[in-house]
Amino acid sequence: MNGSTEHSGSCSCGFVKYSINEDPLFTQACHCDDCKKSTGSAFVISSMILESCFEIEEGESHATTLPTGSGSGYKPFFCKKCGTYIYCEYERAPGIILIRTSSLDEAQNFPPQAHVFTKSKVDWIHLDNKIPSFEIWYDRDKLWPQASLDRLSGLF
Repeated sequence: MNGSTEHSGSCSCGFVKYSINEDPLFTQACHCDDCKKSTGSAFVISSMILESCFEIEEGESHATTLPTGSGSGYKPFFCKKCGTYIYCEYERAPGIILIRTSSLDEAQNFPPQAHVFTKSKVDWIHLDNKIPSFEIWYDRDKLWPQASLDRLSGLF
């Protein structure tokens, strides 16, 4: 992480501006079919944060509910003007928000710490062994930094 604890981000047109007051808990690249379909990309990079650390400073977003592989669904939030997908909430993870990392003003400071659902990644993406990769999911207690686990423990 970059050492700072306050970060800002926005949608493509700048109508929605948000801030987070702590570094993300964890950043990952997801290659699941749901993420690929909902973003129109080969994978998506998301940074997990505590909902209590997130604030929309300007603008409005709207949401819809989309399916997940587990069947529980998730709610992506989009800029009301330009439609940029900014963040989402998963029903199975109350109190946590996944920000689309590239919507952060300094997204380069939060590279993926893992690749997940690589069993469904597109064939033309080749991953090396520099970042842990998982066919489905990982054991959070073994992979996440201890400081993130400590922050998360206060949620549950």
